[in-house]
Amino acid sequence: MKKFIETLKNCWKVEDLRQRILITLLFTAIYRFGSFVILPGINPAKLQQLQSQTAGGLMSLLDMFSGGAFSNASVFALGIMPYISASIIMQLLAVAVPYFNKMQREGESGRKKIMWYTRVLTVFILILQAPSYLFNLKLQAPEALASGVSWFWFSFASTIILAAGSMFVLWLGERITDRGVGNGVSLIIMIGIIARLPQAFIQEVSSRFTAITGGGLVMFIVEILILYAVVCAAILLVQGTRKVPVQYAKRLVGNKQYGGARQYIPLKLFAANVMPIIFAQALMFIPLAIVSYSTPEQSSWFTRTLMDNNSLLYNVIFAALIIAFTYFYTAITMNPVQMAEDMKRNNGFIPGIKPGKDTADYIETIMSRITLPGSIFIAFIAIMPALAGLLNVQEAFSQFFGGTSLLILVGVVIDTLQQIESHLMMRHYDGLLNSGRKRGE
Repeated sequence: MKKFIETLKNCWKVEDLRQRILITLLFTAIYRFGSFVILPGINPAKLQQLQSQTAGGLMSLLDMFSGGAFSNASVFALGIMPYISASIIMQLLAVAVPYFNKMQREGESGRKKIMWYTRVLTVFILILQAPSYLFNLKLQAPEALASGVSWFWFSFASTIILAAGSMFVLWLGERITDRGVGNGVSLIIMIGIIARLPQAFIQEVSSRFTAITGGGLVMFIVEILILYAVVCAAILLVQGTRKVPVQYAKRLVGNKQYGGARQYIPLKLFAANVMPIIFAQALMFIPLAIVSYSTPEQSSWFTRTLMDNNSLLYNVIFAALIIAFTYFYTAITMNPVQMAEDMKRNNGFIPGIKPGKDTADYIETIMSRITLPGSIFIAFIAIMPALAGLLNVQEAFSQFFGGTSLLILVGVVIDTLQQIESHLMMRHYDGLLNSGRKRGE
């Protein structure tokens, strides 16, 4: 605790870092303020049905990622997720389409072009998503719309406002990246998720100590211990970028002969990281598009089941998609042939394995064997909210037991701390802190 307080004091002493932290707090405050600015023509007092719809199921995830703006019918209701979807599409195009692949290798100029295409695609996605959101709003809370207002002109103006609101959120994220502590877009998502944590925690404590079957203090302590274990597992997953030791790699392929110093091959234990969860979650949102154009009573049993993120069918399909996408994403991002060529070009080699094709085959064999346990581990983290529901954990609080939300929180916090640490190390090297000595002296 003393070291933590000392670190906070050092952060405040460095003028540049202090300004970056204050700018970050200012922009995040603007984002949270905008989450409560209601669309023109909407009566916020009559949004109970929309808020009830987002209290559970997949809609609760959309509301969580927007920081509650979705259920508030805010100008930021669509949040930053359309930009995330566009970024994923561009990332896949950079792998599958030679034109974008060449653009990606052009350095800074290519990166700017890809960013421009990503923004254009974001606007296109917003133009499609905004009318769907407004139609769902009309279906769920028709009494919230102002009387005497033309639906056509309301939806036209609101589509522009929603699209502009999401692009403004993107602008805030980019400003945090440039002038704040960095990771602006990720930080925006994290703020939206963590904004619901205090209320969810209070509801969970209240349910444990008031309900007859709540379990009281003992169950609450067990719950916190499980949450701590899951957070540790998420940290392991986010930081699981350690290179595989040659000794372990040889055990994977059944060759136990090894001699010499400890060496590593350029593989990662969790190469796909959280991307398979994001891809799988995007597919599981498809039932939302179907139900949004009809009432829940008119939809089939299969569709209603897929809308329940605590159902067995939903989690089985979700876990299977995560495992499949882990193999897919690992295959498109890690090329064994290219890795073998890079090792040969840099005078690297694996003891006992010939450079070239043999090394590529060797790496591909290891990748196929470490991907399966990694994908199962990721799937387990993803379905933890449903498992927490079996312990009667409130749904709002169970979302923090795993899934995309927990991994985003852990990943962004670790990245932000690393950004702050890099600023402190740089200033310490320049002699601007108390010691005034360079590292290594």
